[in-house]
Amino acid sequence: MARPYRWSAVRALAPMVVLLALTPTALLADSSLAPSEGESSEALIAPPLTLETEVNTPPPAFYRAETLAQDELTPLVRLPPQIEGPSFIELLLPADPSPDIEAQGADIPSVASTPAEPIVPPPLIALEITLDWYLNPQHAALLVAREKGMFVRRGLNVTLVSPADPNVPTKLLAAGRTDLALGRQPQLHLLASKGLPLIRVATLIGTPMAGLLLRDPMFNGNGELSLEGVHLGYTDLDGRDILLSRLLANVLTLEKGLELVDAREVHYSARDTMRESVVDGVMINHRFLLPRQLVDEGVASRFLSVEEHGIPHHDGLILMANRDRLNGKREAIRALVAAIEEATLWIVNHPEQAWELLAASEPALDDPATHAAWSHVFPRLSLQPAALDHGRYRGFEQYLLDAGVLDTATPLERLAIDLGALTP
Repeated sequence: MARPYRWSAVRALAPMVVLLALTPTALLADSSLAPSEGESSEALIAPPLTLETEVNTPPPAFYRAETLAQDELTPLVRLPPQIEGPSFIELLLPADPSPDIEAQGADIPSVASTPAEPIVPPPLIALEITLDWYLNPQHAALLVAREKGMFVRRGLNVTLVSPADPNVPTKLLAAGRTDLALGRQPQLHLLASKGLPLIRVATLIGTPMAGLLLRDPMFNGNGELSLEGVHLGYTDLDGRDILLSRLLANVLTLEKGLELVDAREVHYSARDTMRESVVDGVMINHRFLLPRQLVDEGVASRFLSVEEHGIPHHDGLILMANRDRLNGKREAIRALVAAIEEATLWIVNHPEQAWELLAASEPALDDPATHAAWSHVFPRLSLQPAALDHGRYRGFEQYLLDAGVLDTATPLERLAIDLGALTP
């Protein structure tokens, strides 16, 4: 390890040796170095500088001390040579899979990344609503809620069914063959008194919509009406036993005014019987539709509204449930009524867009008569369908008792409920 330092010493002394070799007389110029008399004055010749001299000449003492100090340094650590072959971990693993495992087709554990399963929404609750008539503007809240997805957002799958007979919906509801049915408040009072388990759960139209539609020749030149011996039609039992009978009694000032006319049931043929003069008038529940349709066909008519002829104000279109089956569907019906309320408010805010939606979803509604009726119908839609006017229902029940239409009173809690109340 001392060899590098010998080379360093040689490199340090080399300039001095060269200087002495080139200028030997210069060094003797000094008198102190000059030979004395009698001595030879020949110059001292430096031995030639050879590689062997450079290498083998021992360095001075201070170089040897530095060399010894460097020898005491920590020697370099050399990494062992890389051993080719399997590592010790690979030696612990079997070289080949077990033939038994391969034969059995066993799964080798592995890590796999798969996408998460999609979140499946809960199933929708099915509700069937049997309408009181064929689809018309009075059903706008139901149609809008269906078309705008307001039922689906509340977990409901609502089906609207048009009946084959106006008297069928309440019969199906009482028998448990439909979940809900549309009707009218006078109809509810009459059928509840007959023992049918019907109860009002919502109001779609809170004003009377019924009235007596008469052919114009029924009035004389003085505008007076003579109904004796005329033929009048009705579409359902409450139209005959409550509305028509009480209106005739008030108009003719006779309690048994119904006996003076020929009353016949016309079902869905009110328009045809009026056009063909089969009847002279008909009690209808859609006052804004049939008169315009008859005018378009050249039949002039006059309309007598029930509320202007002695019959108390009442709900013109209500949603009824089966009282005996209500508890199992209370929450679903409450969600349904909330959707109806949302749809009604949207209709009132956007009547023209609502009409376009109705016409697009039900092309049969897109005719001039129905469009004309729309501007009269939508302002009458109930903005609070769940709300119950207790005084209105008690008052109408008492009116029917006093008129002799009903024999016994039905308690309010068996007639109607407010699903939005804390204690229905």
